[in-house]
Amino acid sequence: MDEEYDVIVLGTGLKECILSGLLSVDGLKVLHMDRNDYYGGECASLNLVQLWKRFRGDDKPPAHLGSSRDYNVDMVPKFMMANGTLVRVLIHTDVTKYLYFKAVDGSFVYNKGKVHKVPANDMEALKSPLMGLFEKRRARKFFIYVQDYNESDPKTHEGMDLTRVTTRDLIAKYGLDDNTVDFIGHAVALNRDDRYLDEPALETVNRMKLYAESVARFQGGSPYIYPLYGLGELPQAFARLSAVYGGTYMLNKPECKVEFNDEGKVIGVTSEGETARCTKVVCDPSYLPNKVRKVGKVARAIAIMSHPIPNTNDSHSVQVILPQKQLGRRSDMYLFCCSYSHNVAPKGKFIAFVSTEAETDHPETELKPGIDLLGPVEEIFFDIYDRYEPVNEPSLDNCFISTSYDATTHFESTVMDVLNMYTLITGKVLDLSVDLSAASAAEE
Repeated sequence: MDEEYDVIVLGTGLKECILSGLLSVDGLKVLHMDRNDYYGGECASLNLVQLWKRFRGDDKPPAHLGSSRDYNVDMVPKFMMANGTLVRVLIHTDVTKYLYFKAVDGSFVYNKGKVHKVPANDMEALKSPLMGLFEKRRARKFFIYVQDYNESDPKTHEGMDLTRVTTRDLIAKYGLDDNTVDFIGHAVALNRDDRYLDEPALETVNRMKLYAESVARFQGGSPYIYPLYGLGELPQAFARLSAVYGGTYMLNKPECKVEFNDEGKVIGVTSEGETARCTKVVCDPSYLPNKVRKVGKVARAIAIMSHPIPNTNDSHSVQVILPQKQLGRRSDMYLFCCSYSHNVAPKGKFIAFVSTEAETDHPETELKPGIDLLGPVEEIFFDIYDRYEPVNEPSLDNCFISTSYDATTHFESTVMDVLNMYTLITGKVLDLSVDLSAASAAEE
């Protein structure tokens, strides 16, 4: 281990693994260490015995739930947008050859106490029970404007400069009511709060286009895909990739103490009495706790059930977004459900997550609106974890620290953090113009 590396990465969480893969592909010499004896850090995938150990201590899971190893319960479950940035990153690194994806059945939104399919284009808007007759026509016009919009063709702009016009003003032009704005903003454009209304509309229009293009890609009921056997496959795929490019992975390395010189710059990492030298360190917040601050916390529930979420067309995999306004909250709530059809549970079993940015210290009460949508559950676990973000200045100490995972059940915010870190570390912008067909969904 007493060697010289360009970068040492600490923690095998998803963000760290993607960065270690990208940097290895760039030709840097990377050492990747984790204090745990398993991959994944905060986003590990647990079998039933591990799940019980984590939440119930010495209790053993009941036999009727089936074999422990048939479960792959992701601790930070997130779907991928089929044409989204993460898929582009995966193709860019060619890590897709180690993974099989399967389309996610459904994308739904909670509105006025009911669960509805999210309309992705003008035709679906006309059929959606989310809106009355006249509102449907207005929404259809808006969807057509978004579908036809092309940044480089002014003819499609209808006289509006979307880098200056706010989303609120654009929507006002089409006369859409608050209810429609709510599901478009939160369940199609995937905004996490309502700040987007007063920001330039271009971002929201591009997010809507991404949603519609992703739905069209696999002709399924949703824009999302998910790896067979869950997200636990991703860190391992990146570990393989890194090895191909000469990177070194070491699990079960206790302490992992980052060493600094007199100027406060990183010079290496010590574990078990040996120091590996480096000029840059990439890590999650837990490895450099004095360089991060707490910015919030996530409340979540994990449920095991024997049926799909009711009112989702029997979807075996589904996301339901509960916009904050519908619940009288400051942040959205997310439902994520996956099952044996993605090989994350034994036949007939479903795993559901309810998550949100915590506004109280009582996850059971706070998550109730989401849990009420699940129907009967066989087992349920509650958890709150803190979210951290870096407060250091990487140009001074050469430490690049990722932000903790948020409550969203899709990857768009996670991967933006990775790309920003990549640019900080390398001074380059990652080229994401890739052939999207390289990540095809697994055949049935």
